[in-house]
Amino acid sequence: MRHRIRTLDSTRRRFSAVTVLTATLSSLLAAAAPATAAEAADAQPALPKVTCTSAKDGLADRLSEDLGQVLRAHTSGHTSFALYDRTSDTRCAYDADRQYDSASVVKVVVLGTLLRQAQEEQRALTADEKKLAEKMITRSDNDATTTLWKRAGLGRINSFLRLAGMHNTVPDTEGYWGLTQINAADQLTLLRLLTAENTVLDGASRAYALDLMARVVPEQRWGVPAGAPAGAKVHVKNGWLQRSSGGWRVHSVGAVTGGGHDYGLVVLTADHPGMDAGVRTIEDLARTLHKDLNGTARPVREARARVLPHTSDGSLVPETER
Repeated sequence: MRHRIRTLDSTRRRFSAVTVLTATLSSLLAAAAPATAAEAADAQPALPKVTCTSAKDGLADRLSEDLGQVLRAHTSGHTSFALYDRTSDTRCAYDADRQYDSASVVKVVVLGTLLRQAQEEQRALTADEKKLAEKMITRSDNDATTTLWKRAGLGRINSFLRLAGMHNTVPDTEGYWGLTQINAADQLTLLRLLTAENTVLDGASRAYALDLMARVVPEQRWGVPAGAPAGAKVHVKNGWLQRSSGGWRVHSVGAVTGGGHDYGLVVLTADHPGMDAGVRTIEDLARTLHKDLNGTARPVREARARVLPHTSDGSLVPETER
């Protein structure tokens, strides 16, 4: 009997040890197991969302939904935008802090730097400066841009950026002005600067810059002007740069004034296989914005009446090679 009791006790002890070991192993395996789908989703960085605010009832929700729908229809590449409307106190943004190669939209910064320099020196622009500025903005002339960029120098350009509050705009230090790093938020800051009274650019300087942007040649007036209301004036500067890796950078920066309108839109895109794809994204967003802000019943897409260039804007060539 004693032998049988000792055998039973020994068996119970071994069973208990196995149970403890099994429980320990189960805990270790559970700790090492992959997270559930929900946990994995929580661990992923949140995707950017369209965020809008407005003093006009229902406008923020409508813009958020409609602009988001456009983005969902254009899934290739990267897109960022930012907009303001002073009339309805409306603001919207989507991934507005993402950095992009500037391409030719940096030419507005070069113009702002030139105008600020003339103000500080208490003088008007020279005839040569006016000629270069007009070619740079209205025709996106690269040689004119390089001349003005070199005359200003990085110190003066960076000084203007600080004064303008464009703290995340970083000029290329090796002379590739088309590779200046920009984002939609800073570009919208520049549009605000050009369209309202401030201490950086006086009224004459702002009017001069907006006039040049309103006289951009027709073949370069795609982007923000698409679907703009009749009677309004659209001031625009675009960029279209092809990189050997990462596809096209296609951007449009524009302000809409006159006829009771006072708003601006910046759309930056990258990594599209062709220029057309970037332009379609920008123009679908622009048409949607114009429609929602102005209550017009324009279609989301309109037939294009012109052929876009299929060559880069040339803004990648460094100043040392010009």
